[in-house]
Amino acid sequence: MAIRENFTYTDMDLWLNEKRVTEIECLVPDLTGVARGKILPRGKFTQERGMRIPEAVLGMTVTGNYPTEDGGYDRAISSTDRDMILKADPTTITMVPWATDPTAQVIHDCYFADGRLVDFAPRSVLRRVLKLYADKGWRPVVAPELEFYLTAKNTDPDLPLKPPIGRSGRAETSRQVYSIDAVNEFDPLFEDIYDYCDLMNLDVDTLIHEIGAGQMEINFLHGDPLGLADKVFFFKRTLREAALKHDMYATFMAKPMAGEPGSAMHVHQSVVDAKTGLNIFSAPDGSAAPIFKHYIGGLQRYMPSAMAIVAPYVNSYRRIVRHTAAPINIQWGMDNRTVGFRVPESGVQDRRIENRIIGADANPYLALAVTLACGYLGMVEALEPTPITEGSAYDLKFELPQGLPEALQALRAEDKLRSILGERFIDVYSAIKDLEHQEFMTVISPWEREHLLLHV
Repeated sequence: MAIRENFTYTDMDLWLNEKRVTEIECLVPDLTGVARGKILPRGKFTQERGMRIPEAVLGMTVTGNYPTEDGGYDRAISSTDRDMILKADPTTITMVPWATDPTAQVIHDCYFADGRLVDFAPRSVLRRVLKLYADKGWRPVVAPELEFYLTAKNTDPDLPLKPPIGRSGRAETSRQVYSIDAVNEFDPLFEDIYDYCDLMNLDVDTLIHEIGAGQMEINFLHGDPLGLADKVFFFKRTLREAALKHDMYATFMAKPMAGEPGSAMHVHQSVVDAKTGLNIFSAPDGSAAPIFKHYIGGLQRYMPSAMAIVAPYVNSYRRIVRHTAAPINIQWGMDNRTVGFRVPESGVQDRRIENRIIGADANPYLALAVTLACGYLGMVEALEPTPITEGSAYDLKFELPQGLPEALQALRAEDKLRSILGERFIDVYSAIKDLEHQEFMTVISPWEREHLLLHV
């Protein structure tokens, strides 16, 4: 469900006037999930105006650099640094709760001058996958679960992160999984977060304390993938702002602290018939339909090739290690949290599969696009899954790429994903991630200085 279902430009104008908005943050999610765009006075924000920003804004690394001498990137992004035209999506209009003056924020779609959607923009990639489902008469339903860490402020990147100080005046020193009291240590922060989310119509559900020190998880109510991706995008901004207000950091790094579990974005996914609303994963007699197994088969076949999208940074692969509450392979099982693809106990209408491979650091639009793309391929190709895993999958062999270069090689080689997600997107994305890895390789880590400086 969108933030403001069926809102039109007229509805948006009336809403802005009713809220006495004075400024509007015009946002574009880039490939990293960072909010780019412009801030406009209310009087300058009109449907006819059509803002412009350079196309290359969607082709930057997380450090703000651009690939050079990459043939695929050069073919995809104009060398003349041309503009994209931005058009607001009225269904995403919401307030900025932490702003001093009445300020709204709205997500924009990116268009070329000829009126076509910019095909490598994250929202465009997800729309492309959703159209494949619509053409089959299907409607995917998702529910993300997003893990994150609260940390003490850290202004020196050379120093390790530490858990924040709670109301008791002490930081966590032991595992507090599902502890209510541990969550209440940060009650003033979470009160603000829930207030902000209510004002923004983000439909967050439960909050729990996860395994790590200062690690939390927020669950979203199930709904339309594009609307949920928008909400995750907004939530990340919201949480960071709320944490800063309380003199803390909030991070969605996949592995922010050594010795602690990583953070995931688990995505529950099902598919319903667009006409009847019935879950196509269930047969009329209530059993699992063959197409359910095919969806799992698609996840197993294609997710290893999609790893660079759901584990997008060098840090992401520090999470994918044995016995750290993260999957290392593509096994599946019933109510089994050690596998990559978990089937929760459920009723006929809510039969679903949970993808546990995706990291919290993934761009939500791209993560949802690629997991739905894998499931779609499984259904249309009638792929059969492996036998179900009954016990722990942690001791089985690795079946996922263990580093970004390996993952990028697999992504570039998978023609089916290239076709579904878009050739230009794959070229731009891969070039950016190659450059990020090159930048990382110029940095010498403390481990190297500690163990290699005087010993080799």
